[in-house]
Amino acid sequence: MTVTPLGIPRRLLEFTLDGEPVRAPEGSTILDACRAAGKDVPTLCEGDTLTPKNACRVCVVEVEGSRTLVPACSRKAEAGMEVRTGTERARHSRKVVLELLASSVDLSTTPRVAEWLKEYGAKPDRFGPDAARVNEEPRVDNGLYVRDYGKCILCYKCVDACGDQWQNTFAISVAGRGFGARVAVEHDAPLTDSACVYCGNCIEVCPTGALSFKSEFDMRGAGTWDESRQTRTTTVCAYCGVGCNLTLHVQDNEIVKVTSPHDNPVTHGNLCIKGRFGYQHVQNRD
Repeated sequence: MTVTPLGIPRRLLEFTLDGEPVRAPEGSTILDACRAAGKDVPTLCEGDTLTPKNACRVCVVEVEGSRTLVPACSRKAEAGMEVRTGTERARHSRKVVLELLASSVDLSTTPRVAEWLKEYGAKPDRFGPDAARVNEEPRVDNGLYVRDYGKCILCYKCVDACGDQWQNTFAISVAGRGFGARVAVEHDAPLTDSACVYCGNCIEVCPTGALSFKSEFDMRGAGTWDESRQTRTTTVCAYCGVGCNLTLHVQDNEIVKVTSPHDNPVTHGNLCIKGRFGYQHVQNRD
């Protein structure tokens, strides 16, 4: 039997979405309404467990009466508003943003980006070979996860997850200015010398693969990483009595990484170092 939580009743707002009348619960964003209506609006910096920062600007839409395009991920739906998601202006803006991102960072491990580049006719190579790129070697300074700034789009999701929205460790922040800005620990020290507690919640929210399990990084380098061959099994962490849910990603009978369901009322996708990385004993064959 499926039990649907009732939650707190919310008043429904009526507005127009691409010429069609829709209803959305009060407090919903335009992006929430688009998804409920089956409309595919691309986004990179939005996360279902975080307050959006409006950083990537890929989800912009037109709202009648608004001088500028608005980010659907954070703009709240309002009664009577008229929203258009597929206008030439909105599509052109998404195209340019995708071109700028793809010309400066490596988006090869970012889900759906190749699809979006094709859909919007984005051509990152039009800026030529002299376009500035973040060509940094991945930072491998610990045995748990890797920081690859060459894939970072500065979406701020990892900073928020490490900060006051979840972990409250505040180990990382954005350092530098302009094109030299990047996510870093204090004094840009090695991760092992920082305040990082290795919860891995930053990895959970990273949309581009700039943060990844060391196991995934090594397997990608060896050409053996294959998500189509992986199974996912959700279980309960056995380390303590909190009851955190773990989703074990298994390939060739080996756990390759651990995530947590975002809709779980205990974890909301977050874990500690034991739950996220303490799985090696499970596959000790000795």
